[in-house]
Amino acid sequence: MFENLSLLSFASGGWGSALLAGALVTIVLALSCLPIGLPLGLGVALAARSRRRWLRSLSTVFATVFRGLPELLTLLIIYYGCQIGAQKLLAAMGYEAEVAINPFVAAMIAFSLVFAAFSSQIWLGAFKTVPKGQFEAAAALGLSRRTTFTKVVLPQLVRIALPGLSNNWLSLLKDTSLVSTISLVDLMRQTNLAVSVTKEPMLFYTVACFGYLFFSAISGRLFQFLEQYFSRHQRSVRP
Repeated sequence: MFENLSLLSFASGGWGSALLAGALVTIVLALSCLPIGLPLGLGVALAARSRRRWLRSLSTVFATVFRGLPELLTLLIIYYGCQIGAQKLLAAMGYEAEVAINPFVAAMIAFSLVFAAFSSQIWLGAFKTVPKGQFEAAAALGLSRRTTFTKVVLPQLVRIALPGLSNNWLSLLKDTSLVSTISLVDLMRQTNLAVSVTKEPMLFYTVACFGYLFFSAISGRLFQFLEQYFSRHQRSVRP
């Protein structure tokens, strides 16, 4: 394996540039899911706490479906289902055209929905740890419900939910390897292509392992910093 390290070079004939480009697609895809998955998960958790029965039922169905389905099945349904649905809709409107959904967009939607479903349970658990007295105190001070949530409750929710959300993030990072099934050239897809051409599976799969471990290590350090940041007020009041 070690005598073939030249295959990892960035020069002509090496796979270094291709693997780096695949790694970039992996991390960009995972990061692109956060702006959708995090607020959607919080919204599902808020719906689960709503006084309206239909909102609670909708949140339960959403969380059950996307937590229960395998991530690969969700990805395939979103990718092929959107194409088929859009094509049939256009046909009903009198347009005969072949519709192709961008694999990156399909993967972003699918993984965002899965991330939202799992993170909603983390948010729900965090809500249960916030004392009810804080809501009563905010009401006594004349704070609106929106101000109470954004200024009093949400900072506490983030601090409590961060450990669970970090686990969900790592799962999301690993799930991105499934996009090779819809021909999106991520790190895993590029690794498989390199293996099929060079017949050096151990070399390239080892490099892929180090790539995912590197992303996980950086993520761990980032979440550790965030936990310390959101806990700074607690540390400041300790004797």
